[in-house]
Amino acid sequence: MKQRWQVLLGISLGLVALAAGLLAGRSTTEGWQLAARWTARAGFPLLILTYSASSLARLWPGPQTRALLRERRFWGLGFAACHMIHLAALITFLRLSGTQRPLPTLLGGGLAYVLLIAMALTSTDAAMRRLGRWWKRLHTFGIHWLWFIFAFSYVGRIARPETRMIGLIGGGIAIAALGLRIAARIKTRRSASVSSAAVSR
Repeated sequence: MKQRWQVLLGISLGLVALAAGLLAGRSTTEGWQLAARWTARAGFPLLILTYSASSLARLWPGPQTRALLRERRFWGLGFAACHMIHLAALITFLRLSGTQRPLPTLLGGGLAYVLLIAMALTSTDAAMRRLGRWWKRLHTFGIHWLWFIFAFSYVGRIARPETRMIGLIGGGIAIAALGLRIAARIKTRRSASVSSAAVSR
């Protein structure tokens, strides 16, 4: 598959966030903690673009939104590249700090990475043909699960004063992206109903 600039962008964002975290930390452990946190935030816009591409194209059809939809695969791969850097930073921080994550967090996050890797490996036309309807099921469930993990994480920060602002911003963006998908689905159903009514006349 031909490499696209979105993948390089994802790698660059991840590496810049990684370096910034390591430089900002007052200790090695804190540096890796910040690196894990900031690499996740760096990849979030790429996920939102991937998640919202089809909705934007349906709600506001035009050259820009059609181009976004056409390149959605590569925005997703850019997010995958950035998020693998996040995984490396997170594992390093957990090993250095000895922090134990709750089982639900491990299961939810682990599933997210399994789906992310599966989606990245099947982001080709050949894989789409081989998997048939299962390709759509995998990618639909996968993108929604990744959205849920980020949305849940950001909304959970709202309750704590020290993280409330980032929670409001990130959670608000995630909820807005979901709203776009709902609005696009409603528009599609209304258009189908109008077309059916016109044909039946």
